[in-house]
Amino acid sequence: MPSYKFQVRAQDGQIKTGTMQADNAGAAAAVLRNQGVHVVSVDSVKGGAGGESFLETFRKLNSGKPTQKHVLDFTTQLAVMIRAGINLRSALDGIADQTDHAGFKKVIVDIKQKVESGKQFSEALQGYPKLFGPLYINMVRASEMSGSFSDMLERIAGYINQEIETRKMVIGASIYPAIIGGLAVCVTVFLLTFVLPKFYTVFEGKEDVLPWATNFLMGLSQGLIANWPFLLGALAVLAGAVYAGAKTELGAFWIDKLKLSIPVLKSMFRSLYISRSLQTMGQLVNAGVPMLDTLTITGDVTGNKLFEGLWKKVHGSVKQGKKIAAPLQETSLLPKAVVQMIGAGEESGKLGEVLDEVSDYYARQLKDQIKTVTGMIEPIMIILMGSVVGFIAMAIILPIFKMSQIVS
Repeated sequence: MPSYKFQVRAQDGQIKTGTMQADNAGAAAAVLRNQGVHVVSVDSVKGGAGGESFLETFRKLNSGKPTQKHVLDFTTQLAVMIRAGINLRSALDGIADQTDHAGFKKVIVDIKQKVESGKQFSEALQGYPKLFGPLYINMVRASEMSGSFSDMLERIAGYINQEIETRKMVIGASIYPAIIGGLAVCVTVFLLTFVLPKFYTVFEGKEDVLPWATNFLMGLSQGLIANWPFLLGALAVLAGAVYAGAKTELGAFWIDKLKLSIPVLKSMFRSLYISRSLQTMGQLVNAGVPMLDTLTITGDVTGNKLFEGLWKKVHGSVKQGKKIAAPLQETSLLPKAVVQMIGAGEESGKLGEVLDEVSDYYARQLKDQIKTVTGMIEPIMIILMGSVVGFIAMAIILPIFKMSQIVS
């Protein structure tokens, strides 16, 4: 039977630790609760009859960092438990017991301890900004003031779920072109370094009569074979420089600008950033978050430097007492129709509803555009790959065909 290290808070408020044997962590926690103490944490340790099981060890080694999927599950469970009338501390305690991910379990336990010490739930979440971003924290803080905690958690869960689905769609649309492009490069390198060299003896001494394409490929092939270590090193340096440059403000700005300029992809990325911006803004407005905070958070989560700059400009304008729609009329990032609807929502006092409707429209449009882009890129990549391979094949076959005609 495995052993578990536990930490409990006695009725007098003192923290006590120890070890015990149980079938699992849940059983150990149940035994401790029956003793009239509050369970702070229960973690498996080596020792006991059989020590830590191989399954437990494997699970810990492969748990990795918590992801947004863990946050989504946590938020959904918490919303259900709060709606059922379970108090926050007990809900956090129950979710921690049921969580299999060791890292995320520690996060929940730490949040629970902070709540028990008297902090607000939103304050406890601030210790984990990478998991619970500013949107999550501000929406929770707004719900704490308005008393709509469970409803807000459901709204947050819906937002996170849509973000996860959108990310999956964009990544899915990028995988196929990346595979085809990588395959084209591999096939080209293989033909130039393994197939073409076998024809050197056939073409040797006949460079003057060979087509330009054959001479070009022979020179390229010889250059690749002779200098491949230097080329790989240069490629690694270039990739490192691009990666490092993308981490800078200027590099990120130009990459984001490029995303909105590529003919086939710009409509898809534009819809993605508009949908994300307006959905975030709508969620915060409906939650009752102050407008200046809403605009700051919207700029932070949009995922594009150009859109981030746009919302910062709007923030500065609103801070001066102007309406949201005024600075938006000067940008080309948002369609004029969207700006007009935002202005109408401001005037009517239904800005949150308008933002939700517009973001839903662009979310649907994004799905359609991803399908369109995927359908367009597939034949384009096949044509490009076929053209490269065909060019190499013809550069090899044509000289052989001409030489065979001369001999005959």
